[in-house]
Amino acid sequence: MRRLSVITPFFLLFFVACNTKIELSENSELSYEIEKVLEHEGIIWSLEFIDDDNIIFTDKAGQIFIYNGSEKSEVLGGPEIYLNKQGGLMDIQLHPNFKENNLLYISYAKKLDENGGNTTIAKAKFNGNSLEALEDIFVSEQSSEKGYHWGSRIAFDKEGHLFFGIGDRGSRDINPQDLYRDGGKVFRIKDDGSIPSDNPYVDKIGINPAIYSFGHRNPQGIFYHPELDEIWTNEHGPRGGDEINIIEREKNYGWPVISYGINYDSTIFTDLTKKEGMEQPLYYWVPSIAPSCFEYLDSDNYGDWKGSLLVGSLNYGYLERLTLNVFGKVNYREKIAPGVGRVRDVKVSPSGFIHIAVEKDGIYKIVPQ
Repeated sequence: MRRLSVITPFFLLFFVACNTKIELSENSELSYEIEKVLEHEGIIWSLEFIDDDNIIFTDKAGQIFIYNGSEKSEVLGGPEIYLNKQGGLMDIQLHPNFKENNLLYISYAKKLDENGGNTTIAKAKFNGNSLEALEDIFVSEQSSEKGYHWGSRIAFDKEGHLFFGIGDRGSRDINPQDLYRDGGKVFRIKDDGSIPSDNPYVDKIGINPAIYSFGHRNPQGIFYHPELDEIWTNEHGPRGGDEINIIEREKNYGWPVISYGINYDSTIFTDLTKKEGMEQPLYYWVPSIAPSCFEYLDSDNYGDWKGSLLVGSLNYGYLERLTLNVFGKVNYREKIAPGVGRVRDVKVSPSGFIHIAVEKDGIYKIVPQ
């Protein structure tokens, strides 16, 4: 856990530590308009900017598209996906040196065997209208026929390590706390799929050496915080207990031993919200908003919004903006684009404008006034 870098009276420390329930504002501090950029009837799972004029995005059903501002065309050569409930074609992420090497990365559900499939990471070279040299660089060691909790967005840190999460695959009591299974983990690999030598379990026999942290339910949002040099995730809780976590090596994030949620049928599966040796979330949502994506807003276009956290809500159909106080705690929440629909992804363009992908609708741009 983080330590405060300033001397603070005990009563204020107590307040800051306990003040985790923040009311959601219905009124934005900034006037803005929502501009529709692209119409798309499928489920856009992820979008990325090749540049300000070209957006590449994935459709969960298995297609990759590029939009140049006037026309949408399919990018050929993508992977064969396993469309199963929550699984399909998921995240797309550009290599940090994309302008030099044209490499991009995809997470997708892959059919492995008669037991089903699991999350896979692939890389390919983008040539404008197709992918070349498509290669799987990570395939989970266990498969599951359950179609739930695949993860799995991708983020690069400043050293070029690739982070991604895999959910517990619907096997709550088996996968997350078992280091010998891949479900319920955050992984760290190099951009070619090889394992960094300083990964925590690289020398442990039987443990996937790509595992970086464990005890996760279903991390879907992820970003690299450029100012703090940290990987941040959000993840789906059960009924209540969606979380924001700061990922640290070898740490146990507690699922399902500790949780701020309950079963979907309102029954209790744990009485614990804290336990020694298990990490507390930076923030948790009750009720659940079903966080789908996560972005850090490093843009001057929106005034005081700079430095905010942006989270898409599947449950309630809006983009949530959160701010942190000087102690690193959430102190403000507000709805952006309320009622727009199920926000599946949020990205900031090279020129600093927020774009959101809305399921079975399209891509929107948030334009400040």
